[in-house]
Formats: sequence, C-alpha cells, structure tokens
Amino acid sequence: MKYSRLEQWAEREVGALRRKLSPEIARHADGIPVVCFPAPTREMVEDEGIEPDLLGLFVGPALDEAEGLDDPLPPEILLFLENLWDYAEEDPETFREEVRRTYLHELGHYLGLEEDDMAPRDLD
Repeated sequence: MKYSRLEQWAEREVGALRRKLSPEIARHADGIPVVCFPAPTREMVEDEGIEPDLLGLFVGPALDEAEGLDDPLPPEILLFLENLWDYAEEDPETFREEVRRTYLHELGHYLGLEEDDMAPRDLD
C-alpha cells in the first residue's frame, strides 16, 4: 500500500471523527495538529525509548498542563500509519477503525486522561 493512500485515509477518518465530537471536545481537538509518520523515527526509538511498533503518540502538554507554562511545546497527536496498516493486517476498513481508535486514545491523553481512564470511555 502506498503511504500517500494511507495518509489520505487517515486524514479523512480524523476529519470525519472530529465533526462527530461534542462541541466542547471538538473545540479542544481543533487546536491539536495530527501529524502522520510511517513509523516512529530512529531518533524517537533510540533517544526517547519509543517502541518501534507504536500506533500513535500524544506529545506536548495536556490541556490542563499548558496553562502557566512559559514556553510549552505545542501539543500534537502523532499517528504511525505503516504500523497501523500492519496492525490492521492490511485490511482497509480495519485500518480506518484503528486510526479512529488511536486518534481518540491520544486525544484522551491531551484531555488529561490516564490509561486507566480510557477503557470506561472506550478510548483504549
């Protein structure tokens, strides 16, 4: 599968999902860029200890942490599309579902939710 096709599908899924969010959550989600990579970079893996098969990652301060920081890094949601494609066993519909689930999970981190808070909200 060409990476550009995976990126198109991911952008379409994230956009559609954002339109379905509640107005309060959508207001917060609209301010967070989603950046797509094929997989974590070598630097992420070697320098930051990121697992090479990770599906997504939230970086930057959570919503409740950004206030009061002098120069915070901007929050971003990273999606690792080739990893998602492999995880979906190269099935387009499963890939789209995993993009939605991964995006919502990372958005949950931005909103300040911990891993244990994700399952009850179906964000795990």
